[in-house]
Amino acid sequence: MKKVFRILVVLFILILSYSCNSKKEKTANSKTKITASDILGNPNYLAISYGGYRQKSRAVQPTIQELKDDLKILSAMNIKVLRTYNVHLAQASNLLEAIHQLKKEDTDFEMYVMLGAWIDCENSFSSENGGPNHEKENPRNAKEIETAVSLVKKYPNIVKIIAVGNEAMVKWATSYYVQPKVILKWVNHLQNLKKKGELPTDLWITSSDDFASWGGGDENYKVKELEELIKAVDYVSMHTYPYHNSHYNPSFWKVPENEEDLSDIEKIDKAMLRAFEFAKNQYKNVSKYVKSIDSTKQIHIGETGWATISNGHYGANGSRATDEYKQAKYYQLIRDFTNKNNISCFYFEAFDEQWKDANNAEGSENHFGLINLKNEAKYPLWKMVDNGVFNGLKRNGKPITKTYNGNLDSLMKSLQTPNTEYPR
Repeated sequence: MKKVFRILVVLFILILSYSCNSKKEKTANSKTKITASDILGNPNYLAISYGGYRQKSRAVQPTIQELKDDLKILSAMNIKVLRTYNVHLAQASNLLEAIHQLKKEDTDFEMYVMLGAWIDCENSFSSENGGPNHEKENPRNAKEIETAVSLVKKYPNIVKIIAVGNEAMVKWATSYYVQPKVILKWVNHLQNLKKKGELPTDLWITSSDDFASWGGGDENYKVKELEELIKAVDYVSMHTYPYHNSHYNPSFWKVPENEEDLSDIEKIDKAMLRAFEFAKNQYKNVSKYVKSIDSTKQIHIGETGWATISNGHYGANGSRATDEYKQAKYYQLIRDFTNKNNISCFYFEAFDEQWKDANNAEGSENHFGLINLKNEAKYPLWKMVDNGVFNGLKRNGKPITKTYNGNLDSLMKSLQTPNTEYPR
């Protein structure tokens, strides 16, 4: 009888062990099966735009170790989806390898990528041969797409989205923009590779572009090729920047007569609410047009953000839209809105990068990050620092601290109310 009992106990242990292992395998397998459709519009998968560049030139690429340090910081912030811009630079492949290594080191580490393939026109960024030819594409685009495809094949469990072009169709990008037919060509190419089984069928293809390029503004953008592109992409990735429009289209930004007697902070708060409504309205306009073409198509925000330093259009002699308080207001408003409405928002951006305006340290393009180059978390993230989110994590060998030494009074002294009189 004892022998039978021992056998039953052993069988029970074996069955229990198998059951536990089976559950672990299912959990692990479920992670590898996460798709773009699971990620996009899911507030549990917060997204952000990320470069990781530290120096004044992209000739100095971030190392895999630097990328891993950044990834740990972003993961601590509950970020799980990153957007890149150029696959021909080492940053893209190194980023995917860094994620791969972190996943091997920690099976619970989770991070996915929206891989950007740069697309531009013939003679882009050049004055030779008549300058940019917006009717023809750069022959090098084929190589960019080919590289993106190879990276998806190498890291299929990390790359979940390919974006064909970054603000590649918007006409203010006079140095490089292309016609929608070029983006359509490459989107169709990638969709065909999916049909052939050469790319994962659950990989989503889009193009990340200005709201106007997606039919949310000027009627001149609403052409047949754009309609075909809307049908061809798996979802629409649109950009909206009320920050820039505080200079270029400032009617929403200026203090109206009925608010002139408010306190400075009240004026700023009201202006930030108007800025938020401006972004929402651009989203609604894109959605209205896109849904008129394809009622099933999802629209997500591929880029939006707010800079914290500017000596140009948005600074003291410009719209005065720039400081950390305003950034924090906008960040919270846009995150709350997108999370509540199941819209993914690839907030621009994770860390400050100084290569974008290398000859002007105070140029706004260098200061959109939530963390600056001194490893200081800006005001939107102060609570995370207080709550120990970054404890034990370092960037460039230094811990994450707070801007202004965490002194709110000092930060508030930097605030300026919207400038309603500066010449445009």
